[in-house]
Amino acid sequence: MSNQARIVLLICGLLLIIVLFTPIWRIDLTAPQYPEGLFLLIYANKLDGNVDIINGLNHYIGMRTLHTDDFMEFKVLPIIISVFAGLFVLVAAMANRLMMRILLFLFISFGVLAMVDFWKWEYDYGHNLDPNAAIIVPGMAYQPPLIGFKQLLNFGAYSFPDVGGWIFIGVGAALLTVVVLDWKKGKKINHQTALKLLIPGIICLGLSSCSTDPEPIRLGKDNCQFCKMTISDKRFGAEIVTKKSKIFKFDDQHCLISFMKADGFDKENVAGVYFTDFNEPHNLILAENAYFLQSPDLKSPMNGNIAAFSHQDSLEKALPAYYGNGITWEEMLK
Repeated sequence: MSNQARIVLLICGLLLIIVLFTPIWRIDLTAPQYPEGLFLLIYANKLDGNVDIINGLNHYIGMRTLHTDDFMEFKVLPIIISVFAGLFVLVAAMANRLMMRILLFLFISFGVLAMVDFWKWEYDYGHNLDPNAAIIVPGMAYQPPLIGFKQLLNFGAYSFPDVGGWIFIGVGAALLTVVVLDWKKGKKINHQTALKLLIPGIICLGLSSCSTDPEPIRLGKDNCQFCKMTISDKRFGAEIVTKKSKIFKFDDQHCLISFMKADGFDKENVAGVYFTDFNEPHNLILAENAYFLQSPDLKSPMNGNIAAFSHQDSLEKALPAYYGNGITWEEMLK
């Protein structure tokens, strides 16, 4: 085993110690009555975030309340992570290829089992409901998504890795890369060169968890964060991206502005506001760079009747068909 590979394994072992003190997973809940949103943080040994508020909401729909002491996983997970951290350091010290490959198998197996256990936990809490709950919707279950977004009544649920989870994924990717490079050693793979490529890759993986880029609006699938209507006309779509990488999508300028003016909305947490280009709906334009046309002839979904254009001349070309006035982003916010 090369010295570069041993250094990577040693760093991975030290990074796993950080996982013990950072949230591994995060579930965010958004609704009109909670414009700032609620969040649940899952650490290796506890639950954190707006646990009490979420438990209060769960009570009304018949879900069991969440308590750290109810989960055996919070007792064994810190031990397992600590053992893996020690194994990474041990394999790095011994420079044993066979042990490194066994470590990869154990690490991947643990990751798969952990996700299966997490899904089962979500399924149990989302389906085993109290039949005497105050709010009962026949056939309705409240299982949060394993990863991604899911609409639960008037709540939007986002589930994704947090700092500790991304570290765990990065460590797994680094270990897999080291094993593959070592296996190809007979083909004279230069470990030092590979390491130079690997480290930026791990950094990029970490940065991807904090991306503040907008994402495409899925017509007929995404719902407006404010009015909850399915977005059906992409020409008027809009997005708010927060500094925590959360994305709120809207079907109309009216809904976006109403959402931003709601009590509790944190404007300081906004990384960017984007509008779809009226002429090219697959393109998203930063609000500060867009040219807006207000016209009753536009007939947008919620009667905001404002379209965004990427260039001034594009707006002017639209005037014969949609007679109206230009309006700035600052004027829209007033």
